[in-house]
Amino acid sequence: MSNTGRYTIQQRMGQLAQEGSSCVSFNIRKAARAVTQLYDERMRPFGLRSTQLPILGKTLVLGPVTVTHLAKATMTDRTTLTRNLRLLERQGLIQVDMGQDRREREVRLTDRGREVLAQVYPIWKEVQAEVAKRFGRERLARLLSELSALVEVARPR
Repeated sequence: MSNTGRYTIQQRMGQLAQEGSSCVSFNIRKAARAVTQLYDERMRPFGLRSTQLPILGKTLVLGPVTVTHLAKATMTDRTTLTRNLRLLERQGLIQVDMGQDRREREVRLTDRGREVLAQVYPIWKEVQAEVAKRFGRERLARLLSELSALVEVARPR
């Protein structure tokens, strides 16, 4: 590669480094990591991660639910969802069985899963209230609305 080509690559890399702070993906992921750490800290005594809570909640509401439908409902890729389902099943919080269509599996919440959700719910409410208070309720409402709109824009067509 010529020196001119290398210089152009270095220029582009420099531009990327400078403009990276305005990257939508980076900033959303950074905020998500910070919020996730807060929720994870509070969920730890229950053996849950904040990423598993929506899976349990959606399973409660939709259950029994196919893995495919649960993946769509939680916007989780099947590989990540399957890994989380295995962990939740080992903890006795969900049960995964063959569905009516043998190619599909169905997920349902166990009694233990319902108990844990009932125990975690007040803690989750406390964290929600804490974030709303610290960030501002109106600001949080606007942010959640904007994030929903962003999800729609970013979805594959």
